[in-house]
Amino acid sequence: MKMTRRDFLKLSSAAAAACGVTLLPAQKANAASAIQTLLEEAYLYAFPLVLVDATKTVSTNTKTASASRAPVNQFIHARKLLDDSSRTVVSPNVDTIYTQAWLDVSAEPQIYVVPEADRFFNVQVLDAWTNTAAVLEAPGAYAIAYSSWEGTLPEGVRRIDIPTRTVWTIARIMLSGPDDLPNVAALQGRMQLMPLSAYPAGLAAAPEGSYSPENDFVPVQKVLAMTPQEFFDTANRLMETDPPAEADAPLLRSLAALSVGPGQQFDASALGPLGGLRWKRLLLQLKSSLRAQAARYSRQMGQWIYYGDPIGNFGTAYDYRTMVALMGLGANTTDIAIYPRTSTDSAGADLTGQKTYTLHFDALPPTVGNGFWSVTAYGEDNFLIDNPISRYCVNDRSGLHRNADGSVDVTLSKDAPEDTTNWLPVSDKKFHLFLRIYKPDWTALDSFPPPVISVK
Repeated sequence: MKMTRRDFLKLSSAAAAACGVTLLPAQKANAASAIQTLLEEAYLYAFPLVLVDATKTVSTNTKTASASRAPVNQFIHARKLLDDSSRTVVSPNVDTIYTQAWLDVSAEPQIYVVPEADRFFNVQVLDAWTNTAAVLEAPGAYAIAYSSWEGTLPEGVRRIDIPTRTVWTIARIMLSGPDDLPNVAALQGRMQLMPLSAYPAGLAAAPEGSYSPENDFVPVQKVLAMTPQEFFDTANRLMETDPPAEADAPLLRSLAALSVGPGQQFDASALGPLGGLRWKRLLLQLKSSLRAQAARYSRQMGQWIYYGDPIGNFGTAYDYRTMVALMGLGANTTDIAIYPRTSTDSAGADLTGQKTYTLHFDALPPTVGNGFWSVTAYGEDNFLIDNPISRYCVNDRSGLHRNADGSVDVTLSKDAPEDTTNWLPVSDKKFHLFLRIYKPDWTALDSFPPPVISVK
């Protein structure tokens, strides 16, 4: 439901009057429902923006660059795969080494130099709303610029326009195993990032950042714990720096009734005397509500479900955008990767570490070019599962034993089997799996038999 400010004021009056005896029960219910609907719309709209900011705050909370954090406009070169201790991003990828950077392009573009590579290697460029603005794959120099920037670029530098001043870049570099780490590090060493003003000289001094203990938190937990005032104050502030898209104008006209939008001053009293309860209700129902709303974007692959277009470039699919942010911030577009997920076995029962399963592949996932596939296990909290051999996924580089007919069976269990080659450890509680397919062969996927999970 979309409302003008006048409509909302009428409803607010009705809600206030509902404390008396002048309104009928149906009128009270309608007024309360309208306020709840508008609150939910505002929250779903702003959530990815607030979560990205929280993630940036943690990731840049350091004086100098390290393997896990770096100040703004500097590379965060991971030197190993993520593990069960990682809590910055939910559903982390353990197929690739990440090089990330949080950019501020307010003053001038940042030049990002992509080197030649002998493997899957690309750079996803996201705006502050989690939309993919570009994917850099070809080697060369790119100027990542705020869309309103006016200036001249050096010859040979390709411009990438971003609609927000905050930019998140995620480079994914495929790793073939621990022995391959030096090769990945060498590739990272050939990457370059510097302001445009420093590019002609080819060298830029990295400014020192800052560290605050209060900025050490788990981003998604931080955002979900915010009060309405904290959340919308943050959202309104961020929308000044990272403006909404033009397509958001109709919704923002409605949200103005709650004083949500760039330049607005949020007042929690607009939620009415039951504002606290409305907020709790929203958060309690958030994940189930999002899954229901986003179901129209789901695609079936046997017992697996993945989310299709417009993932990674969401447009006005605000509920979808928030669901993806909650499940796995920084999702790729479908031409780069798809992420089929399952939390049940072939009989429809929840996956649990109280049982042992076989994950059976009649055929392996089809890819093109330098694409690859993997299966990763996650706990109920959407993080990696602690296990005695520190194995979080199996993939096309795992050296899996094949059956005589060429098929592959992977054991899913809490306890290790006698031969651990084809073992993917899981928790003793409920768990779920992601089948990641990078550079999917969309022609072959039509006839691909999805893997099947059955109780052993």
